[in-house]
Amino acid sequence: MKAMFGMVSLLIALAIVGFLAARQLKTVAPASGVAASGTVREQSQQIQQKMKDDVTKALQQGAEARKDTSDQ
Repeated sequence: MKAMFGMVSLLIALAIVGFLAARQLKTVAPASGVAASGTVREQSQQIQQKMKDDVTKALQQGAEARKDTSDQ
């Protein structure tokens, strides 16, 4: 009886983790602002380029903010 209960519990836990993983994978692409088309390699390169652009923009904003405070 314990073995049966353990197997059922394991299957339920596995189903929950699988469901959550599938849901997470579906929400990653639209949230990143990158079109979900092309191969995995192309998608990866698009995401990497977007991250580089975002970091560059943030660094420029920080530099401008520092420049503004040092001018005063």
